[in-house]
Amino acid sequence: MTFEDFNFNEHLAEGLNSMGYTTPTPIQAMAIPVVMQGKDLIACAQTGTGKTASYLLPVLNKIGEGDKRHINTLILAPTRELAQQIDQQVEGLAYFTGISSVAVFGGGDGIVYEQQRRAIQNNVDIVIATPGRLIAHLTSGVLKFDNLQHLVLDEADRMLDMGFMDDIIRIIRYLPAERQTLLFSATMPPRIRQLANSILRNPESINIAISQPAAGISQQMYRVHDHQKIPLIKHLLKEGNYLSTIIFSSTKEKVKDVYKELKSAHLKVKAFSSDFKQTEREEILLEFKNKKLPIIIGTDALSRGIDVEGIDLVINYDAPPDPEDYIHRIGRTARAATTGTAITLINHRDEQKLKRIEQMIGKPVPQMELPAEIGESPAPAPERTHSHNRPHGDGKSRSGANNNRNKKKKWPRKKPSGDKKPNGAGDNSSTPPVVE
Repeated sequence: MTFEDFNFNEHLAEGLNSMGYTTPTPIQAMAIPVVMQGKDLIACAQTGTGKTASYLLPVLNKIGEGDKRHINTLILAPTRELAQQIDQQVEGLAYFTGISSVAVFGGGDGIVYEQQRRAIQNNVDIVIATPGRLIAHLTSGVLKFDNLQHLVLDEADRMLDMGFMDDIIRIIRYLPAERQTLLFSATMPPRIRQLANSILRNPESINIAISQPAAGISQQMYRVHDHQKIPLIKHLLKEGNYLSTIIFSSTKEKVKDVYKELKSAHLKVKAFSSDFKQTEREEILLEFKNKKLPIIIGTDALSRGIDVEGIDLVINYDAPPDPEDYIHRIGRTARAATTGTAITLINHRDEQKLKRIEQMIGKPVPQMELPAEIGESPAPAPERTHSHNRPHGDGKSRSGANNNRNKKKKWPRKKPSGDKKPNGAGDNSSTPPVVE
């Protein structure tokens, strides 16, 4: 299948061709026909699979077929970073169509609010918004959705995790009852099903590989004592041939600590925090996206708020409390059919978290051997060994499981400089671009 099979209008097709996109991803191939038929949709797909274009392309095609211009589509997103990324994708895909959009989010000064207000009054076609700031425009009376045809909830699970359920319901009260509603989520907990049942009408359902990392990710794990974490990270960054790295930690305090340690080691690194001003965060992300900043450190908020191709290493300073967050963290690498490495550091306190991660992905994360200068790894906790060596019920060992599990892989040697190529570089056998 190619994008030509969807028979998009000529201006939208021209935009796709100019960007070099030819083949849809699985979520795009399944979702686009449903959206073009005007049906409500609930779709579950992990990050990096192209879900944004799976709703943008058919919506842009529908808008392009109309004569009158008004606010046609509302897209709700959990963070300002995601809202801006969607806005940028609309700009690229709709370049030849004349379709306009505006990203509406909080955190800026009065000038930003006024710019958003003017764009809304000029009848843009698509509004991409975070719930809080959108409500501010709605209550001011500036924003009207009388002619709205499409409502999209992107990363709905994240919005609910951030406490936006009441805001979403409040926003929907301002919308026409006759509309097409599309809900996209990386996970499908009961709360999402409940929300879908309350706002969608006879929706089609698409489920693409829930809670499974991309095949191109090399998952690795090191067992460490706490005092070994920073020396190991320094070693990995200095000895490995990595061009673009994200380090995740579960708390802002640890983010600051890791940043100070790596900065003192003369590594080019910056911390990313919600405590920073919006302009600071945008500047850091732009540097990272343009490959001027090789290392960035942040919390799980960054795992949902960054859409950058070419990230070849993700390091989990600590295991996330929710295994779903592990999927989102490591999903920052190996995007768009590329490859990457994800390394998780496990101490005794994180053993149970690792066990839940392995249960979710359906296989053990390979343990690597610490470099000699870092020291010896701590022994695995007894509960972890038992859980992998014995099945439920009879207490007998699985044949060969113990031997295979305890064999450690050697720490990889430094890769030759020719192994890594900037995103998009390569020979004629390289994978064709994927529209996200």
